[in-house]
Amino acid sequence: MSVTSRSDAAFAAVDLGATSGRVITGLAGPDRLELSEAHRFANMPVRLPDGLRWDVLALYREMLEGLRAAARSGPITSVGIDTWAVDYGLLDADGALLGLPFHYRDSRNAGAAEQVLAVCGAQELYAVNGLQHLPFNTVFQLAAHRAGAQWGAARTLLLMPDLLTHWLTGVVGTEITNASTTGLFDASAGCWSDALIGRLGLERSMFPPLREPGDPAGTLLPHVVEFTGLPAGTPVTAVASHDTASAVAAVPATEPGFAYVSCGTWSLAGLELQAPVLTQESRAANFTNERGVDGTIRYLRNIMGMWLLEECRRTWDRRGEDPGLPALLAEAARARPFAAVIDPDDEVFLAPGDMPSRIDTHLVGIGQVPPGSPGGYVRCVLESLALAHRRTLREAAGLAGRELTRIHLVGGGSRNELLCQWTADATGLPVTAGPAEATALGNILVQARARGLVGDLADMRQLVARTQELRHYTPQGDQRAWDRAAARLEQA
Repeated sequence: MSVTSRSDAAFAAVDLGATSGRVITGLAGPDRLELSEAHRFANMPVRLPDGLRWDVLALYREMLEGLRAAARSGPITSVGIDTWAVDYGLLDADGALLGLPFHYRDSRNAGAAEQVLAVCGAQELYAVNGLQHLPFNTVFQLAAHRAGAQWGAARTLLLMPDLLTHWLTGVVGTEITNASTTGLFDASAGCWSDALIGRLGLERSMFPPLREPGDPAGTLLPHVVEFTGLPAGTPVTAVASHDTASAVAAVPATEPGFAYVSCGTWSLAGLELQAPVLTQESRAANFTNERGVDGTIRYLRNIMGMWLLEECRRTWDRRGEDPGLPALLAEAARARPFAAVIDPDDEVFLAPGDMPSRIDTHLVGIGQVPPGSPGGYVRCVLESLALAHRRTLREAAGLAGRELTRIHLVGGGSRNELLCQWTADATGLPVTAGPAEATALGNILVQARARGLVGDLADMRQLVARTQELRHYTPQGDQRAWDRAAARLEQA
């Protein structure tokens, strides 16, 4: 790692996604933002007899290994943790974890939403939490969990980043950007909704105090210090612990009118607002209002994202038929445009499994011909994602009364040049791609700001724009072809 100046400091970002995790060290200061990967590891769920679970103990062990590697690189000023949303662990009265946390794709969630909606109708829920209806929202998962034997012993609910923070520090709390994804958070008031929690028969005492990004979250426990080699008293800082919130904080927007797509396993497409949109039109369009840094609202919709391509490749790999991503993308570029398009958000694509076969069945059901070749499937997936980005951002702009001038596509998907170009072509808007490491950058920047090394959210974004590699795409080709493909999907 580079030598640190007196105006810079090094931070460790623990960044856990739904399929992989890593510990990143970052140097940050007024004119500096450099990342270095200390440790990377797979995040592999485990299917047990009672369902699909996260192997959180393996994740914790790998996180500690990553922090030990980070400590060897030089002094670390603080640690911050971000993960995916909605999933949680339950602690008993002694603070012990009651079983491995369930995976949000577990089948136990089937029918749970109906139990909640029988008590609080969809309109009532949305008027308070402003949350997109997804079958795995925490509020619905809890309805399924309450039927199990463990529930009677549960005393504390900790979302995934807060559970890991608790194991590092012994301190209990809930960071607000992740709390806003649970369905039990008041989107207008910015706090837990005591009314919803009570209506649903949950114990208010299970939900810890809220923390804002930048708040202190404790210091490392002695045994963590001993294992990692980090100094005693090393602070853990609450960052924007929902990984999308961290990614949006690092969007390198320097002008108004921007939209963003945080593209990884999921594509999170939307706008940054100052207040939630809680209209019935917004609910009907299934948009979510989640918290961002500095009380901003991430007004967005979840799109299935690169999960579709990842699951295709896993299927081909099991058959020994995956030629590698570069070859697949080259074949996709040569494939016939718009030969087949799908709605990525159809629930048939949610669970793990043989994705090419499910795409085939879905296409036949809507009167289209399956691709028949790996490149054809990749083209189908990427064109369909570009169409979903177009539909979602146009609806978001209309519902929020915004005029869009540019799309910022961040996250791992920003490396996919076909997806970036086709998003520009489909929307008719310029696309700025990058940074690919937006989540880790947002995590590091919030820690740096808490130490007074960078300024407000606008300053953070300008620093990203000055220091990170970005690529720019302008709309090309005949947009009427995209219009026809979109019409085909709407009529299916």
